[in-house]
Amino acid sequence: MKAELIAVGTELLLGQIVNSNAQYLSRELASLGIDVYFQTVVGDNLSRLSEAIETAAKRADILLFTGGLGPTQDDLTKDALAAVLGRGLHIDRVAMDNVEKFFQGRKVPMTENNRRQALVIDGATPLANETGLAVGNAIAHDSKFYILLPGPPSELKPMFEHQAKPWILQHVLTEERALYSKMLKFAGIGESGLETRLLDLIEQQTDPTLAPYAKESEVTIRLSTKAASEVEALERLEGLESEIARRLPEHLYATEDVPIEKTIVDLMTEQGLTVSAAESCTGGLLMQTITSIPGSATVFLGGIVCYSNAMKEKLLNVPHDLLEGEHAPGAVSAETAKVLAEQVRMIVDTDFGLSVTGVAGPAYSERKPVGLVYIGISRRDGDTEVLELNLKGNRDTIRLRSAKTVLYHLWRRLKSEQQKG
Repeated sequence: MKAELIAVGTELLLGQIVNSNAQYLSRELASLGIDVYFQTVVGDNLSRLSEAIETAAKRADILLFTGGLGPTQDDLTKDALAAVLGRGLHIDRVAMDNVEKFFQGRKVPMTENNRRQALVIDGATPLANETGLAVGNAIAHDSKFYILLPGPPSELKPMFEHQAKPWILQHVLTEERALYSKMLKFAGIGESGLETRLLDLIEQQTDPTLAPYAKESEVTIRLSTKAASEVEALERLEGLESEIARRLPEHLYATEDVPIEKTIVDLMTEQGLTVSAAESCTGGLLMQTITSIPGSATVFLGGIVCYSNAMKEKLLNVPHDLLEGEHAPGAVSAETAKVLAEQVRMIVDTDFGLSVTGVAGPAYSERKPVGLVYIGISRRDGDTEVLELNLKGNRDTIRLRSAKTVLYHLWRRLKSEQQKG
């Protein structure tokens, strides 16, 4: 079963809004075993929209539309599809009651064009809108299936979940097997490096399938298989997952779709450990990343943003002659990163102290290049590890990669200690 998503709205083409609906619907359809092969975006133009419908109907079994169901003259999705299918439009009484009650409840007059939100294509099943006014449509025609959904995500998601999905299960999916997926998350390795380590598995894949993809500072592999049940699917996925884990134990941090900071908070909570941080070039980003995780308050006890040399000296006791002077290593140095990690750990009284100091750009600092960063990890009753990073990218990218690299090395330290018992 092949699907195509057609997003309607000139605002999408102009980049005024992001098409987050496509991501949501692709994921939901995949879980039903429906493959999305094409995504189309078309403006509020009747002829171009009609052309897009005709093209999609030649290559897909099920067409899902988002947007263009509103009250104005440029909301053309129902008009275009009705014309292509050779069907008329009528007012759905239940949907019209919903529109009228909305305006009555707010004691404002309803303009005539709002009746368009209650239009349904002849022969279609109305899809109730629980959070808005525009009724959706679902219709089967010449062995093809068409589903019309509103554009706002707050309306689209409940309509799909409670109205469209049951209709698909009843009218479209009679023999299709569901698609089951599992996410493997990696850190400390890029997409190309990961692909190289798994190239033979990627080239030989049939079922299950293996698909790597990356976003900033982490890589995800999605393992997928179609099966009659979740138990059968997990049995198929287990062998491939084990082989990947065997090859990349130093990078595989989770077997579910979670960020590395979530894994760290869970590990530290289990082991009863605490952490603090001293940040210079990242300006609190590392602390923000950790504390974004629910439950992090029992793990992260505090930190210091020491952007200036004065704050490094005053708050974290970094020696002046380490920071300044003709032969001083400077703020951007392994020596300073070491002191910062050790001092914040002692001041806050935590098991681990983390530090970041470097040049995020865009200009050089201390005659040192943009992207030169030092990170430190200090362990109570243990040693302090300091690493030099040479990062590429703009200011935001360097800051994010610095924070994520600290977390990756902290995770490796935690896993090592866990394995030692």
